[in-house]
Amino acid sequence: MKALAIIRTAERVAAVSIFLTMVALYSANVLARQVGGTFASEFAWVEEAVRLMSLFLVFLTVGLALEKGRHAGVHTWRDRIARATGLPLRKIIDAIGFVFCIYLVWLGYQMTAFVYGMGQKSPTLNIPVFWIYLAPTIGFALMALRFALSFFGRIDRFAGQASEEQ
Repeated sequence: MKALAIIRTAERVAAVSIFLTMVALYSANVLARQVGGTFASEFAWVEEAVRLMSLFLVFLTVGLALEKGRHAGVHTWRDRIARATGLPLRKIIDAIGFVFCIYLVWLGYQMTAFVYGMGQKSPTLNIPVFWIYLAPTIGFALMALRFALSFFGRIDRFAGQASEEQ
């Protein structure tokens, strides 16, 4: 669980850092456009950088959202179906979620490796395009970790969700 705490902290620090950097860059871009002239053209790369950071921000935080029970779901139906059938529906959801996320990690890895092999660079940042494909791969790996931990009872991702009785 100490490793999970380190991962959580790294995710939070990365998310806050990325968000604050996005705000600073976009603010500087707006100011540069207000000044105008050739100075504004120096900031042409900012929009692409902010889009890339936004992608990483989303995928780095999906694991945290899943762990806190913040993903969309119909909790009352899930709980009602589980009670009526006696099935361990939460465990089934965790298992299917884990398998699905691992499949998406595999697909993401395949796409990342393919694009990396192509050597394509982004137009304004001049960085390899494979970074775009790396974000979902990392994000789904973090979600798979949370599904597995929930399945084995190491975290309770359903604790923050309102149940039917409340």
